[in-house]
Amino acid sequence: MAQAMKGTGDGSARVERDVRLAYDTWSGTYDSQPNATRDLSTYVVRRLVPDPVGLTVVEAGCGTGVNSSWLAPRCERLIGLDSSPGMLAIARAKANQPHVRFVRHDIREPWLLKEASAGLVLINLVLEHIESLAPVLRGASRVMHEGATLIISELHPNRVAAGARARIRSEGLEIVNFLHTVGDYVAAARKSGLRPVSIGEWSKQVLDDTLVDTDDDPLILSLCFEKDSAG
Repeated sequence: MAQAMKGTGDGSARVERDVRLAYDTWSGTYDSQPNATRDLSTYVVRRLVPDPVGLTVVEAGCGTGVNSSWLAPRCERLIGLDSSPGMLAIARAKANQPHVRFVRHDIREPWLLKEASAGLVLINLVLEHIESLAPVLRGASRVMHEGATLIISELHPNRVAAGARARIRSEGLEIVNFLHTVGDYVAAARKSGLRPVSIGEWSKQVLDDTLVDTDDDPLILSLCFEKDSAG
């Protein structure tokens, strides 16, 4: 069972348990605020995404469209799901194209998309805020066709265990998160008919080798899965 994690312990930030409200608050400054986790996760996604030409791509938790604007000119169809109206408004402005659709949706609920329609599903910096992985990965698996790819990029569980959280500096606000181990991700994916393909750990140095990361642990965990024929 996932465990809600305590914050950094400095007492300077309030913890917001309403994730939608928190990201609505953050939407206006999310892209401009310095954020190594966002930047590294974006880098990781673009390294791992297979050629999306001809594919229907689903972004679960698309946020402000950091990846949407990159994917839109490369794929056949793009569907972005997010529970935050503020984030979605910014994403729509970035990728306002006929083959792109953004939908307000809580991805913990059943995904209202055509079964076996997607060749690629992305989940990026979302699952750390969700207590149970099972409904989200079931939703992803249901919309994936045989052989489709799921890419997950999340704050590394070692960082979560140490108290790291998404933080809205301008508001003095931290967003609740939950600890999911690598084993948790793999087990939930397997139960949803998804086969693990690769697991990666990424540090900030891949963005700039002049950076000195004072933390021993990687910042981002990536996991790639493929939809089994029997899934």
